[in-house]
Amino acid sequence: MAKRPRIAVVGSANIDLTTFTSRFPKPGETIFGDSFDLGFGGKGANQAVASRLCGADVFMVARVGTDLFGPATIDNFKKQGIDATHVKRIEGVSSGVAPIFVEPSGQNRIFVVKGANDRLTPADVDAAADLLKTVDCIVLQFEIPLETVYYCVRFARTNGIRCIVNPAPAQPVDLTPLDGLDYFVPNESEAETIAGIPVRTVDDAKRVAEKLLSGGVKRVILTLGANGSLLAGRESMEHLPAFPVKSIDSTGAGDAFIGSFAVFLGEGLPEREAVRRANLYAGLSTTGVGTQKSFYDRARYDAEWTARSTP
Repeated sequence: MAKRPRIAVVGSANIDLTTFTSRFPKPGETIFGDSFDLGFGGKGANQAVASRLCGADVFMVARVGTDLFGPATIDNFKKQGIDATHVKRIEGVSSGVAPIFVEPSGQNRIFVVKGANDRLTPADVDAAADLLKTVDCIVLQFEIPLETVYYCVRFARTNGIRCIVNPAPAQPVDLTPLDGLDYFVPNESEAETIAGIPVRTVDDAKRVAEKLLSGGVKRVILTLGANGSLLAGRESMEHLPAFPVKSIDSTGAGDAFIGSFAVFLGEGLPEREAVRRANLYAGLSTTGVGTQKSFYDRARYDAEWTARSTP
């Protein structure tokens, strides 16, 4: 029996407002969309749900607003089996929202209004310290203040806790406070924003990884969509291809990768194997609509893994 990991996600919780459309309106133009979906999202919440569905004990540290979405978000965590003790409401502030626009190819464009997510502070990390010291891994993203991200990375390093940072949404970042970070996991566009190098090929990804590793992080994993991912350390780099799937909506695939990777690693799988399995979990998430609703539970995922990994 694999070890049951304990994972804490310190991060964002949003409501996703997804519109499917054949094209985008011109300035001043109003057009009809094809369909609409409302669901629970936010990169932090998505990663927490992915980890929980993969079998981990998951704890969320987050902030929501006093609008209709706040209590619903907390209730959703509880229904998913995620510990929401440290998810608090901020008076007079909206919850985070993410309007998402999806083309027929599955490509998406996303706006994020952070709302209460921007009120998650280092003091909130301290308030959850007793819990955080009990987990195997802390997962962070950039939908909360960078000050809080840096503080939590230092907390993890001081307490010997594995830490994964997903620098999304993309923004310029000082890598110095991330020195010694276990895993830095951007996608192509995020890596380009941070490193200043376009990522069009695997060789481009390797150049970006070298630059990020020179900043002091221990491992870089570049998620490359349909091209799989690049696992990079100071000693070696390896491109691990994606599994073929019929993608209809790529929203949340990066979150599916990170949430599942944290679990597979926490179960004691070798790093390379954990990345390969996360590649499949992320790919499968694109075969459904939305973010959390498209994530596979462990039994369904294991069946797919067995079918695809058997010669």
